[in-house]
Amino acid sequence: MNVREQVTTIRSKSMRSKGPKRVLIIGASTGYGLAARITSAFGYGSATLGVFFEKKNRPSKTASAGWYNSAAFDKLAKQADLWSRSINGDAFSHEARACAVDLIKQEMDGPIDLLVYSLASPLRRLPDTGEVVHSSLKPIGMPYTGKTIDTDQDQLTDIVLEPATQQEIRDTVTVMGGDDWALWVHALSQADVLAQGAKTVAFSYIGSEMTWPIYWDGTIGHAKKHLEETAAILQNQFLKQNLSVHVAIMKASVTQASASIPVMPLYGSLLFRVMKEKMLHESIVEQQCRLFRDYLYRSDTLAPETDDQGRLRLDDRELRNDVQQSCKDRWPIVDDDNLLEITDYMQYKREFLQLFGFARRGIDYCLDTNIHAQFDCIDL
Repeated sequence: MNVREQVTTIRSKSMRSKGPKRVLIIGASTGYGLAARITSAFGYGSATLGVFFEKKNRPSKTASAGWYNSAAFDKLAKQADLWSRSINGDAFSHEARACAVDLIKQEMDGPIDLLVYSLASPLRRLPDTGEVVHSSLKPIGMPYTGKTIDTDQDQLTDIVLEPATQQEIRDTVTVMGGDDWALWVHALSQADVLAQGAKTVAFSYIGSEMTWPIYWDGTIGHAKKHLEETAAILQNQFLKQNLSVHVAIMKASVTQASASIPVMPLYGSLLFRVMKEKMLHESIVEQQCRLFRDYLYRSDTLAPETDDQGRLRLDDRELRNDVQQSCKDRWPIVDDDNLLEITDYMQYKREFLQLFGFARRGIDYCLDTNIHAQFDCIDL
């Protein structure tokens, strides 16, 4: 149902002719990666190859939510006569890159013209050494003391986070920075499966000053800044191929990755309430539609509008002065008594549960269901 709703949203925007034809999405099973795949396929008729790392269903255990998302996408794509293949394995590995290259060469009708990089992982196995490196979500320089929402108890709770060590900062950059993105671009180019004039985009987030101590000024922010540095390097390295390289800064959304950031349940709940009041709120797939339509594949021939650092700013509505001021006004006064009154917490929680198939209207969760889902997927 999650995938079907996003497909319906994209179809309601009508099919566009100017856009990608063959798309590779790294991190394609949830969040922005899944929404980008849906937008490519059902908005532009693209052939899509998705790479992800999800748990398959077993005889007595369900699969992960991302597995069912991918199975649903594949079913709907094939019903629409759209080419769809998937690779389930470690996207950080050389094996996954080699498998993707083989599929593109053997089954896609030409080289890819869009590479979407949307990985969010707590760890990375380095492809050359096998060493496992872990990322962390910590402040830098000094402890952080603040508040968030305990989503199990539906009430505010205080948080204290100790600052990261230099090793933790380096490790987070290794996992969440731009190194792996660059490996994918180089592998595709060397195999001659990256089209002349292709585009590649990686997703990032900057956020509000209310979240900066944990995010932009913390370990994950260092990794995202490395992602931007990588974009500049790739742009220079592939000038002859006319490769368009961008980091897209997205707005705060409910994803599995964002929900793990300590302050995001409270900040997101406040933000969604304010943006809905101002008629500015966008779902993940609506934001992907705007990214493709207004930035990556504009109707004119002009280059996409960027900020002074070359970034695509899809967070423009989130960071509007009036939006941020409303959030700042509510932040110090929110408490357990007014939580549901001045925030959109219940909708935030509902959207989080829906990522895993729960809290869906019209579904009787007491009934037995078939947990098995097989589709056109290569398991590594």
